[in-house]
Amino acid sequence: MKQLRFISVSSLKKTFSYLFLALVVILMLLPFVTTFNELLTRIVENSLLYKPIQKYVVPYEVMLVRTIVSWFGIATIPGTVSFIKNGTNSGAFISWNCIGWQSFIILLLSLKTGLIGRFTLFSRIEVLALGIIGTFMINIFRISLIIILLYYFGRAPAAIVHDYAAVFISLVWLFGFWWFSYRFVLEEK
Repeated sequence: MKQLRFISVSSLKKTFSYLFLALVVILMLLPFVTTFNELLTRIVENSLLYKPIQKYVVPYEVMLVRTIVSWFGIATIPGTVSFIKNGTNSGAFISWNCIGWQSFIILLLSLKTGLIGRFTLFSRIEVLALGIIGTFMINIFRISLIIILLYYFGRAPAAIVHDYAAVFISLVWLFGFWWFSYRFVLEEK
C-alpha cells in the first residue's frame, strides 16, 4: 500500500496561486477572450490545421456525448448530436473548436508549474495521465451538459454555459485535480 507523503506547502501554494491568477485574468478578460477566440477559430478554419482533429477526435467525442445524453432521454440522430423535439430538428454541431482545447492549454501550463519539485518520475507520469484523462472527461461532461440544457431548457441557458460557465468548469476541475495530485499522487524523492 502506498504511504501518504505530504508535499511541501510552498509547492501547493505556488500551483494554486497560478491557478487563481489564471482565474482572475480570465474573468477580467472574458469578453475579449470570447471575441478573440472567435477570430482565432476563423483563422484556423481557413487553414488545414484543424482537419485531423475534426476527422478523428470529434466523431469519437460525438459518440461519447450521444451516449451520455441518451441517459437523459435524449434520442439523437445517428452520427450527430442533433435531436428531434416537438417535430423540429434541433441540436448542435460539435467542431474541433468545441472539444476543449483551451482547457488542455491551461492544463499544460499548470503542469509546467505544478510538477516543479523533487517528485518521482512515476508519480509525475501518473499526474500527467490523470490530468489528460480528467480534462478529456470534463470536456465530455461540459459538452453533454450543454446538449442537455439545449434540449430541456432552450438555447439561452445552453449558450450561457457554452460561452461563460465552461471556463469555470475547467478551472474547478483543475483546482480539484491539483489538490488530489498533491494529496494522493505526487511523491517526493
